[in-house]
Amino acid sequence: MSDWTNAAAWIAPAATMIAAMMTAANLGARTTGWGFAVFTIGSVCWALIGATTGQTNLLATNGFLTLVNLVGIWRWLGRQARYQDGAESAASESEKCLGPSLTAASALCGFAVTDSNGEALGHCVEALIDRASGQIDYIVVASGNAVGLDEQLRGVARASCRFDNDAIALMMPRTAFVDLPILPDGEWPARLSTSSPPGN
Repeated sequence: MSDWTNAAAWIAPAATMIAAMMTAANLGARTTGWGFAVFTIGSVCWALIGATTGQTNLLATNGFLTLVNLVGIWRWLGRQARYQDGAESAASESEKCLGPSLTAASALCGFAVTDSNGEALGHCVEALIDRASGQIDYIVVASGNAVGLDEQLRGVARASCRFDNDAIALMMPRTAFVDLPILPDGEWPARLSTSSPPGN
């Protein structure tokens, strides 16, 4: 094999593994977009290996994957990053204005969640919105270990939440949070609103 092919044989698997970790981590539009960029490097290297070793199937597959990866770059580094920039700009500007400040609804998923003492409980995985009022009815908080094993989901009513720039503080101690019912997989309640936060 040529020097180019030898180099590609090392780069291709490394780029593919790194890109898979970047996209699987779901760390935001830019990280996902750059993950697709690294995927593109990997697919080009795999295609080069296929072309120089006569493996037509490897060449064809990775030629197609290169096109898919370019679409991923456009979507996540182009369009989605633009949406994220706009939302972050609005949130930042709202901090300087009188009246309520803004947080992008899409940003809530992934926000760290703490109890009333500031101790970490988990992170927000979803926010359910009342279609009639347009208000958040409840958020879903995932708690468990760092790798997601033994994860438990609990619904927390909007009245018990305070939204900050990049975190959600619950107006309840850890004991009250732990006492909330665990949501069964695929069967979340239609409504969870309460008039006042529990457990203070």
